[in-house]
Amino acid sequence: MSSNYQNFVPPKAIPFIEFLINDHNFTLKIVNQRETKHGDFRKLPNGQFQITVNNNLNKYQFLLTLVHEIAHHVTHQKFGRVQPHGKEWKMIFQHLMLPFLRPEIYPMEMLPYLAKYFKNPKASTDADVDLSLALRGNVAETGKNFIFEIPFGSLFVFKNTIYKRGNKRRTRFECLNMSNNKVYLFNQNVEIEFYKND
Repeated sequence: MSSNYQNFVPPKAIPFIEFLINDHNFTLKIVNQRETKHGDFRKLPNGQFQITVNNNLNKYQFLLTLVHEIAHHVTHQKFGRVQPHGKEWKMIFQHLMLPFLRPEIYPMEMLPYLAKYFKNPKASTDADVDLSLALRGNVAETGKNFIFEIPFGSLFVFKNTIYKRGNKRRTRFECLNMSNNKVYLFNQNVEIEFYKND
């Protein structure tokens, strides 16, 4: 068990997290940021279970990610091999999150977005644009912007590739990859860097 997770979650969440960690017997590792995921759950070769969560998340994202991964662990214990984000996982995730959905843990303005998300939780919270923005307090990482904040026609960098922001479709932006001239769709909560031609 990792003892320093207390610094990564809202203080009032700590007793509930301690209960879940003790009750479900896994090791929690806090790791450096990974581009493709916020956290993961796995069974180690020695038979032990390990959950990892990225260290760059704010306390609200961290808590949600941690409970998301604990839900995978509990689902695995109860049901064995099932769909990773199927109905069993959704039910357990909803159940495990209930004690945390209160204003002393999550700010009042985030709770409606969380309530909506938990009607049918998705594999990634980033797929729910409104929730992912609310969890970040509608503020991008230092030195970055959300894609919806930059003007039409602006050049930006995402994963070391230069794109040009195009029109908004219903919920996503068409962006032209400047190296292969293909158009890609970006969620509006994607964090990008303005292209600076030094």
